[in-house]
Amino acid sequence: MIRFDDVTVTYSEAHQPALRNVNLAIDEGELALLVGRTGSGKSTLLRAINGLVPHFTGGLLEGRVTVAGRDTRTNPPRELADVVGMVPQDPMSGFVTDTVEEELAYGMESLGINPQTMRRRVEDTLDLLGLVEIRDRPLLSLSGGQRQRTAIGSVLTTNPSVLVLDEPTSALDPGAAEEVLAAIQRLVFDLGLTVLMAEHRLERVVQYADHVVAIATDGSVVHGRPESVLADAPVAPPVIELGRRLGLSPLPLSVRDARRETASLRRSLAADQPNGDVVEPVPQTNAETGADVVASIGKLSVTYGSFVAVNSLTLELHRGEIVALMGRNGSGKSTLLNTMVGLRKADHGTVGVGAELANPSGMPGHELLKHVGLVPQEAGDMLYAQTVTDECAAADRDAHAQPGTARALLDQFAPGIDDQTHPRDLSEGQRLSLVLAIVLTARPPLVLLDEPTRGLDYPGKANFTRVLRELSAAGHCIMLATHDVELVAATASRVVIIAEGELVADGRTEDVVVSSPMFAPQISKVMRPFPYLTVDQAVEALDGLEAQHEHEPQRGSSHD
Repeated sequence: MIRFDDVTVTYSEAHQPALRNVNLAIDEGELALLVGRTGSGKSTLLRAINGLVPHFTGGLLEGRVTVAGRDTRTNPPRELADVVGMVPQDPMSGFVTDTVEEELAYGMESLGINPQTMRRRVEDTLDLLGLVEIRDRPLLSLSGGQRQRTAIGSVLTTNPSVLVLDEPTSALDPGAAEEVLAAIQRLVFDLGLTVLMAEHRLERVVQYADHVVAIATDGSVVHGRPESVLADAPVAPPVIELGRRLGLSPLPLSVRDARRETASLRRSLAADQPNGDVVEPVPQTNAETGADVVASIGKLSVTYGSFVAVNSLTLELHRGEIVALMGRNGSGKSTLLNTMVGLRKADHGTVGVGAELANPSGMPGHELLKHVGLVPQEAGDMLYAQTVTDECAAADRDAHAQPGTARALLDQFAPGIDDQTHPRDLSEGQRLSLVLAIVLTARPPLVLLDEPTRGLDYPGKANFTRVLRELSAAGHCIMLATHDVELVAATASRVVIIAEGELVADGRTEDVVVSSPMFAPQISKVMRPFPYLTVDQAVEALDGLEAQHEHEPQRGSSHD
């Protein structure tokens, strides 16, 4: 269905090819998962399938890409539209109408499909993707999961054979991500579509993949069954990393697989505990130890017309905390962060930020930097300069920091970015890393991050985690609005969950996420009932068990 024959793609002024000698075949009815480091060439490979590379992106394409027998070099995107449907990372960027039903019909209108066929396909797609109840809803009123399913539906109505998805779950809460993945599985199993999906959050999708395509940093490709490719891949979800470190064979791809493979280890661990369970000492939160308050929110309410985004919410944040703000898409997380930096005005209640608990509303930008910094969900909105060097230099000046401070931070997040690169030419993860560096240059006492790991690969997140811990140790308070439960497990000391703008949970990470099936990380599900959240914690516990047994005296045969 999709074939790459010795494909190399080289952009002008690039130091090396984005893709190098790629030979790849994805068969009809397969769900293929595209993985790789940030900036490794995943987007180039996806865009080569529908002809955007090289027809719109430029560059030199050597070799041959064919989709359903059509050569993309001689068939530009408009001539492949009936074969390939592509859904971008941000579905809203591709919407051109006002309502769900109109968006589903638009692609067919462009292709000149007759009205009778259009009506039938719209109804079929509404049923297939569970969109019937929202067919008349404005697109702007949809949740993240609903928008993503609508975007998929808008290309499905053109009846393509191939569906290309660029990080379809990156901006979604766990529940919405499950909705979208269930819809994708149905397309593969029921309709026989060929799906190629790029995704950084492999823990969500790897168990569904028939085929994994891994791109190395030099643009070369390795592909095959998930368990064989991911055994040595530089990116891997927690369950696979756990399997690697414990030497499990076969490597687990899902929580269920991992629980089966570790069942005997967990039984041994339970036998070593007084009551078959383990109780780990949990350190007190900064709130309990009386650490300085750096944000105070009192009975805050924020509305958009008749819609209440934040409803009488009261919260305190303290020096040195890393607080995860979680909840479904549309629960009010971004609104809360925007209000804390003065981008939204409170309808009722109070907001104070920074060491001085200053009111951010109406505060000049240079003054606000001293109290609080925000990385928005669309990080690129903060980039204005022509080069990475110019952006970093401006950040140093605005923050009155030593020259090179912003660049040093950037190298921690995403090393190797060329100084003269235009910010719009960076990958999503690289742009995010640049904005993180810009905001953190000022070292504000309170740092707010809205979905900060969107577009970051696992090594990038590991570096990001280390930086967050360093900032926390230095006394900064970090608040993360995120759907990334693995990031929360690795970094957060406290979790706050909101729903419909109201506070519904606030406590230690161990207490809040383990008790929530929706927000629990993979390792906590694998190791249940033990309160381990990360691969390191689980491996340490199991290795300690093994070491203990090695030093036990040999038992006599009567006890065997």
